Amino acid sequence: MVVATIFVTRHAFRVAYTLNAATGEYHTNSPTPTSIPNDVPLSAYGVGQSKELAIAVGGLDPPVTYVFSSPFYRCLQTIEPAIRRLGEYVKVRVDNGIGFVHILAALYLILLWKDKPLIFEAYPGSDYRPSCIPSPSGETIAELHDRVAYALSCIIQAVDSDTGAEEEVSILICTHAATLIAIGRCLTGNMPSDVNQEDYLAPCAGLTKFVRRKASARQELGNRKDGAGNADWKEGKGVAGGWNCELNGNCDHLAAGAERTC
Repeated sequence: MVVATIFVTRHAFRVAYTLNAATGEYHTNSPTPTSIPNDVPLSAYGVGQSKELAIAVGGLDPPVTYVFSSPFYRCLQTIEPAIRRLGEYVKVRVDNGIGFVHILAALYLILLWKDKPLIFEAYPGSDYRPSCIPSPSGETIAELHDRVAYALSCIIQAVDSDTGAEEEVSILICTHAATLIAIGRCLTGNMPSDVNQEDYLAPCAGLTKFVRRKASARQELGNRKDGAGNADWKEGKGVAGGWNCELNGNCDHLAAGAERTC
């Protein structure tokens, strides 16, 4: 298989919470399903968004054959309706490399839940080994981008190397706002000098589409003989030969349109 298209979505509306980064104490009106601070579920409104997203995902072309998700519960919950709609042929992978690390109080989620994809235990791929585990000591913005580039390289190579038919396929990634922005930069190879520049939109349950640069797709597949994880993605190169963004935070499938775009 050759990955031709990557669709990326941010999780739907989540339950609100407050978190003290110094103590790790949090407060929310809803208990967390995993008993991990700030690993909150979707709100009732977000559950509705996830169902709207599922309808859109079911109509994507080429069809989604792989789904990769952050291990946070809100991401898994967001794409569960889409997984059910896609059917048994879709392969599901939970990967910490496309997860979220922002404050120290959230870091131990990466370690505690990395082997507990609770929602997807019944799906193929529950024994999948994540591409990488973000550092428990935290990371800079530059390190976030390089970590995401490494994870994407591993993910794309894994699907490219699938022993199935020689066909172009799509994958869907469900992640968080900051990670989605980093994914866009790593795939296109365009890292702005100002990291706060608004380039990739991240509305809840929106869809961003990246298409592989045709001239480099199979050449890149043939060149990668020393394993995944080449982080040489900047200056327009992009991960795995480079990608073009053809859809940026589209929310046509959502009744209320784009919300929480940052």
